Amino acid sequence: MTLRPGAFVVLVAHLTIGCTGAPVGHTSSGQAMKGPLIAASTTMATAWVFPKTPLADASLDALPLSEEIRRGFRIFTNTPREVPQLAPGGMSCSNCHMNGGQREKSLPLVGVVGLFPEYNRRAGRLFSLGDRIAECFLRSENTTGGTLSPEELPTPTSPEVLAVSAYLTWLSRGSEVGKNPWWRGQNTIAPAALIPVNKLDPRKGEAIYSDRCVTCHGPDGQGVEIGDKKAGPLWGPGSWNDGAGAARIYTLAGMIRYSMPYLDPGNMTDEEAQQLAAFINSKPRPVFPFKDRDYRTEKLPADAVYYALP
Repeated sequence: MTLRPGAFVVLVAHLTIGCTGAPVGHTSSGQAMKGPLIAASTTMATAWVFPKTPLADASLDALPLSEEIRRGFRIFTNTPREVPQLAPGGMSCSNCHMNGGQREKSLPLVGVVGLFPEYNRRAGRLFSLGDRIAECFLRSENTTGGTLSPEELPTPTSPEVLAVSAYLTWLSRGSEVGKNPWWRGQNTIAPAALIPVNKLDPRKGEAIYSDRCVTCHGPDGQGVEIGDKKAGPLWGPGSWNDGAGAARIYTLAGMIRYSMPYLDPGNMTDEEAQQLAAFINSKPRPVFPFKDRDYRTEKLPADAVYYALP
């Protein structure tokens, strides 16, 4: 069974099948592709290419579903501008899911729609796609730190959540339902390489940060403007809150290990990524007000350093 939302059948330009059976090719801009994804390593000229964009999809019409797909793409790629009330600190979905969720080893979201509902350990229950998107707003983009009342916070049926769901469904067209794509789960440190949290030294991470990260994120961790782009803040009031996935040391280390530095990912060791993550998550950040609802069923992970130990 494959995902075929509506009647959307659009192929990536110039996509071919190599002799190994793995899709390879280039975008219309010449950017190298790895399957349907931008390759993990890129250049400044192509770092923000979108292999697939509904804004250029001639098969989409002016009907409400097509409009929602386009709106979801705009929210995903520029959250603070499109829905500032949901991104009070300025974080965008594409800060973590790069190139509109289409870059290898940067938490790509191509083909993931058919994997929901999926069990969520933090909540101890099945999550729908809408649940997952709403949680990203609440935690990674710190919607809870803005001006919205509890009744106004995003839910799985909020218009903005539904719009992003529409975009991700469009992005997953043609994918096999229930099959994990090969590119999912690559931002993970192997269990055998994990260092106990109490053995990590934020001072070592700070030295790595000063050597490799300040060019884009600045000495204060708040991000440096590079042309019309700005790296996301890594701590402080504009960053993800302490209930986000990236507030866990091993989760953040996996993201760093395989997607950073932005133009030359993969040049850190497992240990360096963990030391760096320990430094970043030793810093203050917004408080998620509902942490007491987390891990009621499952055991609190050892790297969830912003949670009170039982």
